[in-house]
Amino acid sequence: MNASSPPMPSAAPRMPGRPGVKFLLGHPAHLIALGFGAGLSPVAPGTVGTLWAWLAFLVMQQWLSPASMGVVIAASTLVGWWACTTAARNMRVADPGSIVWDEVVAFWLVLWLAMPMGLWGQLVAFALFRFFDAAKPGPVAWADSLFKGFGWRGGWGILFDDFVAAFCTLLVIALWRF
Repeated sequence: MNASSPPMPSAAPRMPGRPGVKFLLGHPAHLIALGFGAGLSPVAPGTVGTLWAWLAFLVMQQWLSPASMGVVIAASTLVGWWACTTAARNMRVADPGSIVWDEVVAFWLVLWLAMPMGLWGQLVAFALFRFFDAAKPGPVAWADSLFKGFGWRGGWGILFDDFVAAFCTLLVIALWRF
């Protein structure tokens, strides 16, 4: 580096280790972004978050109409955008694995649009969604690389690749049904 070049900005230090209960309960955004504790799982937090989403959807479905579920999903997307943005910033990690609200809302979208399905159909939807979310083939990898960093853009990026994974899941289900 020569004398005329500006100094390189230092990156914010990363949060040491995985977040714990203190972090989870330290801010309402953390509670939401970490899926009310599902993201604290030391093993496969995204899978645990998706399982939590599945159970929560089945419970909500007992009381909410399909239109009301759509409103819940839309509102959860907006609130989740804020929560994921805030939690990632506070963790100082652009897309931490412990943030699972993206899996929750995206899997609710899959179930909302693909229901009614029996247990086996729901299990296939779960497996497909987890495959697309974890393996990130083609369009999911593209979506994952599109919005990176901190702030509102990064918060949207946390959600966006999971919505693309949900779309891919729904596409496979539609082709299967056809």
